Amino acid sequence: MNFDKEFDASGLSCPLPILKTKKALADMASGQVLKLVATDCGAVKDMQAFADQTGNTLLSTEEANGSYTFYMKKK
Repeated sequence: MNFDKEFDASGLSCPLPILKTKKALADMASGQVLKLVATDCGAVKDMQAFADQTGNTLLSTEEANGSYTFYMKKK
């Protein structure tokens, strides 16, 4: 998937992946896509909740070898 910005939150635990995602999205234009990589299994539920609460679109979630990759489109 194409993305405009990438952020690696590997090794960070809740709530840091969400807080850093919020900060990363703040610098982006509407319609741009953020790729986020995290290792905290709680990030799966957290990212969906964050998208629902903020109006951003969680395009996809992938899991491989204990690492989670999210693609979020800024509203």
